[in-house]
Order: sequence, then structure tokens, then C-alpha cells
Amino acid sequence: MTCRPLKQRSLSFQITLMLPMLVASCAAPVQQAAVPMGGVPLQPAPAVAAPMPSAPPAAASFNQAQLDQMVAPVALYPDALLSQVLMAATYPADVADAAKWSKANPNQKGDAALKAVADQPWDPSVQSLVAFPQVLQMMGAQPDWVQNLGDAFLASSKDVLDSAQRLRAQAQKTGSLKSSEQQTVLVEQEPQTQQTVIKIEPADPQVVYVPAYDPTVVYGVWPYPAYPPYYYPLPAYYYPGAALARGIAFGVGVAAVGALWGNCNWGRGDVNINVNRFNSVNVNRQLNASQTNFQHNAANRRGVPYRDARSQQQFGRNVPGASQRADFRGHDGARDAQRQQAQSSLQQRGMDAGRGREGDGMGGDRGQGGLQQVQGRPSDSALRGAGNAGSDRQQMNRGGASRQSMGHYSGGGGARAGGGGARMGGGGGGRGRR
Repeated sequence: MTCRPLKQRSLSFQITLMLPMLVASCAAPVQQAAVPMGGVPLQPAPAVAAPMPSAPPAAASFNQAQLDQMVAPVALYPDALLSQVLMAATYPADVADAAKWSKANPNQKGDAALKAVADQPWDPSVQSLVAFPQVLQMMGAQPDWVQNLGDAFLASSKDVLDSAQRLRAQAQKTGSLKSSEQQTVLVEQEPQTQQTVIKIEPADPQVVYVPAYDPTVVYGVWPYPAYPPYYYPLPAYYYPGAALARGIAFGVGVAAVGALWGNCNWGRGDVNINVNRFNSVNVNRQLNASQTNFQHNAANRRGVPYRDARSQQQFGRNVPGASQRADFRGHDGARDAQRQQAQSSLQQRGMDAGRGREGDGMGGDRGQGGLQQVQGRPSDSALRGAGNAGSDRQQMNRGGASRQSMGHYSGGGGARAGGGGARMGGGGGGRGRR
């Protein structure tokens, strides 16, 4: 065996020992920031934040073709009646309820019908339409159209009124819109904007005639083939023997002087309010003398969502009645009666249906108070405790973690945890029985 010098063997042995350490240090991640020649540690590059999820795009405004399409069924109404329809359309749920009432009382019309609904909670603009049952029943049969028309009016009342003027000009060109025994058609120049406008007024200020017409006939060649005009025929009951083939038909006139307290302000692009006439009819809802133009009351919206972002920001905050959003598409009273009966049964057994468990005075009341703040009225008690399950679960998880860390000191915590689980199960069961 060849013997190497002692110094050479020692060096080889040191390299053999150090080699694994060098390999490990190269493979391990760097734990310290690099230090440049100046001796100042380099700062690590900031982490790039993940892009925030973009908000869902707001609904776009209606274009001119869409506006003319939806305004076509009512553009030829007298100015005052048109203004009432546009205001009322901003309250779709009230329109649905008023239409049901009108259908159940077909012989009620004019100022007499207005007095009959004086105690109803509907917005005054909606109450005014019971004087014209043919109009209200048509609106009740088309809830989506009503909501879109109202949303368009809230987004830009001027655009909607400009649409009505375009359509009136078309009907005048075809010879369909003209003065008659029932109405007076005026062409005037609006002093504020020097805009030429077409006004429609009752020939007799004491009697209002509602025109019935086919938009595909009275407007002539329609300029938007992709958006044909909506046609919602008025109930034939109110137009005996009327023929629409050649234009506009009129039924029996309606004595409804008090019902019409609004009017179109074509120059400003909104609706005027006759405060004196409004207050004489709505004795329990008096307006201030300075409120001479339409102002939407979000409290009467009853939770129906607004379409565009601007209306949502302006009207959609803290609006009461969110639980009634589906009312204008039909409301199931039998289901509410069953829910109330189930609640009464639970209360007789010593349980609170809103809390979903016995003897707990915490979560249910908080949930109820939150709904009352949003809706402005007592909430459906079957849903009061639903919003507190996450809070209960979080408290139970914190309790479980504490008991795990201190389990060797006490054996009673597990029983309490089990009790909490039973309470959670009881709440879920209560919701499942609805």
C-alpha cells in the first residue's frame, strides 16, 4: 500500500467532511438579505398584489331605440296622464297591488275610485291611476315593462320625454295624431329651450279620454327593425265597438279631475306637480308648497332593485321593504299564514322561532334588529336568527380551541361544546321546517 504524506491525508479528510455541508448550504434558501459593498442590506422586492376582482358592470343606459320601443304604448296619452304613468312606473310593486284591486273592482273609475283607495299604502302617483282602470290593468299585466319604464325615467326623465316627442311627431306625420272631440293637439315652442313640442290635452278639462292604438299602425314605418314597438292592447271592456285599424280609438270619458296633479315639463325634461291639487286629494300626505316637481320616494319602492348604478347610489341605500321585492310578480299569502302558524306553535312550546333555540337571548334579537333597520318594519320572524349562525359557529370554534389547549385541566368543556353543537343543530332544523 502506498503511503501518502500526513499533510495530504489531513487535507483530503477535511474536504470530505466539508463537502456535505457545502452542498446543504447551496440547496437551502437564502435566509438573509444580501449585503452590497456599501454595507447596507438590500430590501427584498415588494410582493406584487393580486389584482382586485372587478365589480360587476353596471347596467348600461337604454339607447334611443330601446326608449322609443318602451314609450310607444303611452306616448300618445294626454300630457297629464302620461306624467302620472311615468311617476307610478317607478313603484312597480305598488302598481301590481293597485292593478289587482282594480281588476277586482272593474266598475270603479274616476275620482270615485280615487276616494275608495285613499287608505291604501300605495304611492299617490299609483293611487291616481285607479281612476283609469284600463291603464292600470294593462300595466299590471306587464310588470317587466313597468319596471324598465320606471327605471328609464329615474335614470333620465329628459330622455324619456324626448322619446315621447319623437313618437308624437311620427304619429302626427302619419295623420294619426290630431285634435278631435276627445283631445286637443297643440304644437308650441318651449320658451326655456326653444324646442318645438307637441302637447296633448283633454278637449274638456273635466273629462279625460284614454286613447287606444296599435303602435305599428299610428307611427308608420318603424325606424328600428331590431326593436319593434311594444303593443299592449287595453282591455276591450272599456272600448266597446272600437276599431283600431285606422289609428286611435277612444272609449268612454273619465271624470277624473282630482286624479291628475302632474304634468310634463317638456323644456326642463321632468314632471311638474300641482301642489294645491295634490294636497286637496291626498289629505294625509301633504306636500310642501316648494315641491313643484316630481321627487322619487325610495321608501315606497318596497325593495324592488334599481337598474343603473346612479339610481342605486341615489335611492338604493337603506331602502325599507327588501322582503317585498317579489310582490309585484305575485305574493303567496298562504305561505305567510303557514309560517305564522309554525311560529305560534313553537312559541307555545317555549321556543322562539326567531332564535331557533330555547333560553338564548343573544343572536335572534340581534338579527331581528338588523332587519328592522333595513326594512323599517317588523321582519319575518322565521328569518330573524338566520344571520347569526356564522357568529355562533365562530364562538364555538374559539371555545373548542381553548378547551384543546386546557383539556387536561377540566373535563366539562367537551359537554359544553356538545351543547353548543346541539343548539346549532336546533337552529338549522328550525330553518328547514319553513
